[in-house]
Amino acid sequence: MTAVSRSSEHLFTKPNQGSIRLLAGLGVEGDAHLGVTVRHRSRVAVDPTQPNLRQVHLIHAELHEELAVAGFTVAAGELGENITTRGIDLLGLPTGTLLHLGAEAVVEVTGLRNPCPQINAFRNGLLKAVVGRDEAGNVVRKAGIMAVVRTGGDLRPGDPIRVELPPPPHRALERV
Repeated sequence: MTAVSRSSEHLFTKPNQGSIRLLAGLGVEGDAHLGVTVRHRSRVAVDPTQPNLRQVHLIHAELHEELAVAGFTVAAGELGENITTRGIDLLGLPTGTLLHLGAEAVVEVTGLRNPCPQINAFRNGLLKAVVGRDEAGNVVRKAGIMAVVRTGGDLRPGDPIRVELPPPPHRALERV
């Protein structure tokens, strides 16, 4: 991982940290999205008893590079992610993939982040750059993936990530 980030407030961006701690079944210690039930404001407004399938947000650093080519300067944590990765096709992982992070933490991938219009308030036009359509006209979401914490642990930039795919048949990620 290239960066770890958290914010105790519901802000769009999350400041980078020297380390973060994942708590099993809850998320990132000290983060506004920590909890068993939903913490994202739009989800709470609909049904505050929903399970929190968005405890940890991961984005691939390659997205930041792709956005730079499109004219957007975006650094790690600025899109609200807790963990920035490199060299892993996060968007291509199937639902239920386990990511072994650092020495002991494990998160289970639950789905794709569905970017909200707030992203345009951060950088005008950015929503269109992270949500597109494929050749068949299907929506393609590029703003990272969401996960729940199965095993807690401390994480730092530079820690390794090991991918453990679930048994087949694999199910493609959907928005959560």
